[in-house]
Amino acid sequence: MVDSWGDFISKKIVFVYNANSGILNMAADYIHKIVSPSTYNCRLCGLTYDNTGMKNNWKQFIAELKYQSDFLHRDEFLDKYGEIKDDLPCAYLETAGKLELFISADEMNLCNTLDELMTLVSGKVDEI
Repeated sequence: MVDSWGDFISKKIVFVYNANSGILNMAADYIHKIVSPSTYNCRLCGLTYDNTGMKNNWKQFIAELKYQSDFLHRDEFLDKYGEIKDDLPCAYLETAGKLELFISADEMNLCNTLDELMTLVSGKVDEI
């Protein structure tokens, strides 16, 4: 992206799951989403994944965004950025190595369907 002064600015959306990485954590999350989806604490995971993996319409939506997107689990985010200042799940906008909250956990948790999440993300991208 180019700003008004013609300088190149790299922007990326960093989505952060409210879950840790690893096979055991993924297995526990998978079972939790099946047994008790209403108590599962990661709306981002719950809306974008089903029993077979990432939903195809979400994959396509992300691929068509005008900004690159990264998806990190809580522990991966901590390893890369050192701390989490906001509730999860959320998304940050990374610009020139600096993070700014892009979508809060409250906003994300208000989404009840994948379509609502995609509308939220699209609206936020349009504001950039």
